[in-house]
Order: sequence, then structure tokens, then C-alpha cells
Amino acid sequence: MGAEKDIIIAVELASTAIRAIAGKREPDGSMQVLAFAQEESSTTIRKGVIDNIDKTTQALTRVVAKLGEKLGVKVKSIYIGLGGQSLRSVYNRVLLQFDGLELLSHHTIDKMRDTNSGVVYPNAEIKEVVPQEFTIGSRSVVDPVGMQVEMLEANFINIIARPTLEENIRKCVAAAGLDVQEVLISPLCLANALLAANEKRSGCALVDMGADTTTVSVYVNNILRHLCVIPLGGSNVTSDITSLKVEAEEAEELKKKYGTAYRSDTEDKTGEKVSLSFDRTEDVEKLQEIVEARYEEIIANVNSRISAYKDKMLSGIVVTGGAARIPDLQKAFSRQTGGDINVRIVKGLPENVSVSFGVQVGDPDRLNTLYALLLAGKENCVGEVPKAPAQDLFDFENEKKEKEKPEVDEPKSEGPESPTPQDPQPKKPSALGRIWKTFEKMLTDEAEAEDEKE
Repeated sequence: MGAEKDIIIAVELASTAIRAIAGKREPDGSMQVLAFAQEESSTTIRKGVIDNIDKTTQALTRVVAKLGEKLGVKVKSIYIGLGGQSLRSVYNRVLLQFDGLELLSHHTIDKMRDTNSGVVYPNAEIKEVVPQEFTIGSRSVVDPVGMQVEMLEANFINIIARPTLEENIRKCVAAAGLDVQEVLISPLCLANALLAANEKRSGCALVDMGADTTTVSVYVNNILRHLCVIPLGGSNVTSDITSLKVEAEEAEELKKKYGTAYRSDTEDKTGEKVSLSFDRTEDVEKLQEIVEARYEEIIANVNSRISAYKDKMLSGIVVTGGAARIPDLQKAFSRQTGGDINVRIVKGLPENVSVSFGVQVGDPDRLNTLYALLLAGKENCVGEVPKAPAQDLFDFENEKKEKEKPEVDEPKSEGPESPTPQDPQPKKPSALGRIWKTFEKMLTDEAEAEDEKE
């Protein structure tokens, strides 16, 4: 592929792999995927947080190099996601009391937003501010500009995280020789990519079940109301299965083949056995009990985070992520939430993403966050691969070769002539000089031929 304009590169630092994707924006706003690459990261990233800067840098360098080779371009910058443990939302209220009635202006609102942004949190910093409604007396107002009030209450959701979360990301990107186009808040991008407009408006919870973490985002009236990261995920289920004295790889396969998030209390006990390593067997029922118990814990944690918003979540719960690919997950959610809330499991690509013919990508259910980051990108991230400069017709190397060729009518030189005092260095004849010399020789040869005829 030759150099193209406006190719967007997005990178996700997931607990299982560092993934990079390239896409090109279509005229209708959709995204066409051009290339995909990934590198295993289980030893470098934990709970969505960089654990080893050097190893993460090396893996990032390799995955971006792979992507550049597939594209045939030089990757210069990337969009990269910010997620993982320590990312959370905090509610904040700013009050402004006036002396009598005050006509609200944009300047007043901006002043309140600046006051909110100046809030200092212990061992955390604000990554994003999501304005909520303004309160005037007992009323909630989205845009109070132009109204007369004596007191105004501005409500904000501040998304905060440990300072090192973003600092380490930027260190790794810089060490990999890349620029950061933007550090994007992964859960916000994911919600924009997966949630329908009516789901955000009528209220819903987006649950992203990953390997090491489960992220919960609650939306009501098109506004984010709550965000948290639960430090539990699919890898915890795998770890539990290793209690059967099997390796992690075998435990993962057992989870995929036999695991379920929900077992009916009236289910018949068949006594079916599952084969384990070293010629051992175990009851399928016991294996499923282990898996179900951990999913029950994860969903219970999710339920406790969304309980305050349940009566406003008319669109229910939307679930995505690699750990969501397990049978009977909807039943497991219904049991925890009382069965009176709708649960939708996201499957396949986001609606406005397509994959170019011949491009190999991973499981779509595991890549939704990466697709969301790609969709959020706006600026070109690549440059042309530099080409070797073309040789001039009369370059110095060719001149040298021409000079070294023996002349047919002249004897070979015994060696280079010594420079004269007036000309200490022998001059290299120019291309024009060689042409003139050849022309002179042709005239001499013709004159000699005429003499011989006479």
C-alpha cells in the first residue's frame, strides 16, 4: 500500500495484549479498517495499568512496526486509550451566591467550570470533566445562560485517575519513537461507539467485561452519571479453575469449553466428567460451580454500582468485552438484578466499522474498545516511507567509471600523473568536458581519414 492521507492509528493497552489498528475515514463518517496487529502483554500490563515500562515500550514498538509494514507507511503518531484500575468518576458541586438577582452569562458559567477544574484530589488528577445539569432552586436546567438567579448550583462529574496512569503511557510512546495525538478516555469512547442514542437518552449501564477489570458506565438523559472500574475479570475465573491443579492455559480452555455464568437450581446432575492433564478427570458440575461463583461475584459488584440508577435505566444493561463471551450471561444478570431489567449482549463489529477485504483481525467481541478508539481519531497519523534519491544521469560515480575505462586508441597509463606545482590536485573532468573530448576525437579521426584518401 502506498502512502495515503488521513490514516488513523489507535492503540489499546489491554491486560492480555497490546493491540494496534489502522483505519481510514469514509465520506459518510464510517471507518474502514486497513490493518491490525497485536503483541502479548500479560507480563507487562496488569489491571489495565502499565506494570513494566521497558517491556511495554518494546512490545509497543514491535506492534506499531508490524502495522507500519502492513500499511507500507511510516507510523508517526497514535491515539491511545486510558483505562484500567484507578479510573473513576467523582461528583462535585460548585455553588455561586449573588447579591440580588444576577443575569447569567457564559462568563459566569465558565468561571464555575474553572472552579471545578481547580479541585485537587489526593493522589489523583482530573482527566475529563462531564458537566451535569445546573440547579436553580428546585429546578434542573441544562443551559441557564440568560436566566436571572440569586444562587446557582453547577454539578459536575470529574473523571479522575492516578497521575502515573497517563504519565507512564506517554513515557512508553515517546520511548517507542512516536508522538501522542491524544490520550482518550477508553470507556467514554466505547460508549459513543456501542450505545444507541435512545439508550443513552432513556438510561442504561454499559458493562465492559475484560480480562483483569470490569468497567461500568451509567448514562441518563444523554449524560454520563457514573464511571468505575472493578478489579475483577475473566482472568480471575481462569485463576479459580487452576485450583483443580491444572496450568493456566488448560484452565482457560476448560472455561471456554464447559464454563457457564448461570446454572439452574433444578438442573439435572448428569455426573458428566471432564478430562484433565495427567490422566485425571473431574466432574463438569464442579468446574461449572467454580465459574458460576466468580461470575456471580463480578455481576454482584456491577449491580451494587448501578443500584442507585436502576429506576432511571429504561434501556437496561449493555454488556461487551471478552469475558462476556460465556453462556447464560443474561440469565446471570437477571438473577442479580431481580429479573426486571433488560440485558443486551453486544456481538460483532460496531455498526459504522467495516474491515477491508483480506485484513485479518481478532475476535470482534474483544476489540470493541480498540474500534471505539479508532472511531474517535481525527488526524492523520502516518507519513510516507522515505525513498532512496534517484541517481543523476551524470553523477560522480558514473563519471568515475567512464574515466577508468581504457581508451581504444590510447595506451594504458602506467599510473597517475604527479600533480604540477600550479595544479596540486588533478581535476575530475565534468560530463560536458567528456562530451567535448569525444567530439574533438571524432573530428581528428575524420581529418586523418581524409588525409589517407589523398
